[in-house]
Amino acid sequence: MIKNYIKTAFRSLLKNKGFTFINIFGLALGLTICLLIIFYVFDELSYDRYNTKHDRIYRVNTDLRYGGTTTTFAITAPPVCGALVKEFPEVENSARVAPALNIRFKKGDQVIDENIAVYCDPSLFNIFTLPMIEGNPETALSDHTSIVISESAARKYFNTVHVLGKILTMVNDNNAYKITGVINDMPAQSHFRADFFMALDDHNDHGWMHFNQTTYVLLKPGADVSRLESKFDGLMKRNLNTGDFNYDKFSAKGNFIKLSLTPLTDIHLKSNRQRELAANGNVQYIYIFSAVALFILVLACINFMNLSTAQSANRAREVGVRKVLGSSRKHLIAQFLSESVMITLAATMIAVLTAWALLPAFNNLSDKNLAITLQTFTWLLPALLLIIVIVGALAGAYPAFFLSAFQPIHVLKGKLTAGFKGSFLRSFLVVFQFSISIFLIIGTVVIYNQLKYIQSKDLGFKRDQVLIVKNATVVDDAQILKQEIKQLPGVENATLTGFLPTGVNRWPNNVTTSMGKSIQTEFWVVDEDYINTMGMVITKGRNFSKSLATDSAAIIINETAAKMLNYKDGSETLNNKYHIIGVVKDFNFASLRNNVTPLVMVLGHDWMASLSIKMNTAGLPATLSGIQNKWKQLAPNHQFEYSFMDADFNALYNNEQRMGRIFVIFTSLAIFIACLGLFGLAAYAAEQRNREIGIRKVLGAGVAALMIMLSKDFIKLVFMAILITTPLAWWAMQKWLQGYAYREGIHWYIFPATSLVAILIAIITVSFQSVKAALVNPVKSLRSE
Repeated sequence: MIKNYIKTAFRSLLKNKGFTFINIFGLALGLTICLLIIFYVFDELSYDRYNTKHDRIYRVNTDLRYGGTTTTFAITAPPVCGALVKEFPEVENSARVAPALNIRFKKGDQVIDENIAVYCDPSLFNIFTLPMIEGNPETALSDHTSIVISESAARKYFNTVHVLGKILTMVNDNNAYKITGVINDMPAQSHFRADFFMALDDHNDHGWMHFNQTTYVLLKPGADVSRLESKFDGLMKRNLNTGDFNYDKFSAKGNFIKLSLTPLTDIHLKSNRQRELAANGNVQYIYIFSAVALFILVLACINFMNLSTAQSANRAREVGVRKVLGSSRKHLIAQFLSESVMITLAATMIAVLTAWALLPAFNNLSDKNLAITLQTFTWLLPALLLIIVIVGALAGAYPAFFLSAFQPIHVLKGKLTAGFKGSFLRSFLVVFQFSISIFLIIGTVVIYNQLKYIQSKDLGFKRDQVLIVKNATVVDDAQILKQEIKQLPGVENATLTGFLPTGVNRWPNNVTTSMGKSIQTEFWVVDEDYINTMGMVITKGRNFSKSLATDSAAIIINETAAKMLNYKDGSETLNNKYHIIGVVKDFNFASLRNNVTPLVMVLGHDWMASLSIKMNTAGLPATLSGIQNKWKQLAPNHQFEYSFMDADFNALYNNEQRMGRIFVIFTSLAIFIACLGLFGLAAYAAEQRNREIGIRKVLGAGVAALMIMLSKDFIKLVFMAILITTPLAWWAMQKWLQGYAYREGIHWYIFPATSLVAILIAIITVSFQSVKAALVNPVKSLRSE
């Protein structure tokens, strides 16, 4: 029986090649998008799960409220790590990690900058799953001249992984580090990555107010996390009420320093604190893309239903004949479901191959490294089988029950069931499909406008034509490099500092005025050329001057700091040491999701400085070549690394831009799939009304009048979708925009423009079937009358 179902289904599908192709194509397209999104979502959700103890690993955070400002840090004070193990029985182990900045190693005569190196406690290898190819994790970092490196680093410097006991010379301190361990490369699905692990040196820093290290704890099985966190306030109070600092007085003013825990597997998607070890993702995009995948899959199933019912006139007589010859309704249902499952099976196979072929392009678009491996098939094959059964059953259920219900006496006379107007379900499907399409169009336009606004917003500094030369302090005298480059044609100015609006170097600090007003602020070390090079504006007072010896204790504050400090003139001092000489116009030095916070600039030399160079637009290649030649003269063995400030700024929003591009593509495909469904419904409606069309043509109706008649019912449903979706889309996008402190409002014209686009899409889609039906010879449709 099953064999007969399959054979008959195959013949029927071949007989209706056009509808079969559209059905398979629509389902395959929807399933391809779903598979790509599933790969992306699984990758994002898999972060840090490679650790065998991931369910017991937590990061310790610090929340600081001071002077009315609350700052959330992903770091703690150094003593917190040891105190947690010592004082709380729930904590099995702990470890600290601190980024190793400006690390450079020698490879022959070449000096190589390494950007992913860390200092850490030896216990890190007992908490995280970092398998060693060579070495003993218990003793690998037993002293401060030992180093553990990754497999890639070993091959990079020695062309082999068997490097135990070999020496790496660090240029920074000219120390020789003995390799005591080689680990497998950290997986890409890790919230931080490192190729070099060196022993953490406390430098006698035991202060509970100095937040500078990331701390992880491994809890014992069954530990109560909430109960543990409730004990942290007592820990901080005991250890902060010492020396010159009185935590009781501090907290009495509404201030606090609190510790909290973040599960390891939540860091990548749910943490956006200051001093993260690396840029994290955003769980909102997981929700958005999962919803898009579900909507697109539902649209594909709906289209299958629509296109199958659109064939009803062609299959009606087949059903009537089968019933007259003795076929029961359950056999007819089984027959139609067999066709549905076969189409779904074919579409699924095509979708898998298409997704595999598109994966490189999708990786490039999403900045991922997704791949279909043997491990992927362990969950993919069962999922595909489930999809085939569920989608095949759901998509084929309505056509099967609908077609099998035809009465032989009616269908053999050419009489079918009620027309398009008589079906609430089909009207609902049109409204549903276009509601999704309109929502996605509005969302795409709002996201595009916000990203465009970010690109064009006045940030308070000029990022164009600013070249940033990395690690300028590798030169014996960076000031000589700066002065010589300033003399080059095409160079307008240059500044030597690591504190840049588009950089990651930050120094949070607390300041108190002579009037007793205290705030938390950023503390940046800059030189006298900084403000002019960055194109910033002094709104009050003056800039730094190298010729004034008193400027060594001078500071410039931003407008936000001036407002919070109630700064009026130049008489106030900060921390009994610095005097304010000027106020700079607020500039954005963090994401536009956040408001500008207080900032203080002090004149000095930054040991981690980069050299930022403002250049003319004319002769840019020649200027860049001249800068590189100067570098080679003064630092011949060091890499010349540079970037442009506008590119660094754009990199801050790479994730949003990538998500925006993906969203546009998925929206376009969703609209296309919705149009396939509308195409099917239009074909169905035309078939249902072919005799009415014939009569109207005989009575003198023209093609235009018939097109309007066939299209108006769909246009009414599109209007209904517009009325339902517009307020929902406005609310959803307002919620999304609230994630940005600086945002462009939703323009009123977006909604009528989107409505017009939706109506045009509906008219164009329906017109093909309308024209086709209107041009049919009425003799054919009225032959049986």
